[in-house]
Amino acid sequence: MPSFDTVSEVDLHEVSNAVDQANRDVGTRYDFKGSSAKVEHSGEVLTILADSEFQLDQVKDILHKKLAKRGIDLGSLEEAKVEITINQARQNLTVRQGIPQDIARRIVKLVKDARLKVQVSIQGDKVRVSGKKRDDLQDVIALLRDAAIDLPLQYINFRD
Repeated sequence: MPSFDTVSEVDLHEVSNAVDQANRDVGTRYDFKGSSAKVEHSGEVLTILADSEFQLDQVKDILHKKLAKRGIDLGSLEEAKVEITINQARQNLTVRQGIPQDIARRIVKLVKDARLKVQVSIQGDKVRVSGKKRDDLQDVIALLRDAAIDLPLQYINFRD
């Protein structure tokens, strides 16, 4: 029976490369000379540091461009509130991995409401879809691509 898994994954190595490129770009820009603007990367958390909120927005824009060039969907970043102190502004960005339970339930409900002849099950942080026909599975992928889910989805392990 054909099946596939719906996941939301981000390659953290590509994130690390994008952070390195952004730091290199910030270090060479004239408007950042003498400032402490940089991006720190630890696990799934990116921390943007700058002298002011304006510089922080510029560094974030540079980081977004580098991530987009590396093929990382910006929808997988969850932005925290900007923290401003006397001489520094900082913001944490969290890279979301996996599908949370509430969004997984929404996906299951969406597929079931479409009345396609497939079975949908939640398996940890993935959603598995299986059916008798490959065409039904492709219809589910098209349905999920058109749905308003605020998380980038990938479709892996397509088995026949």
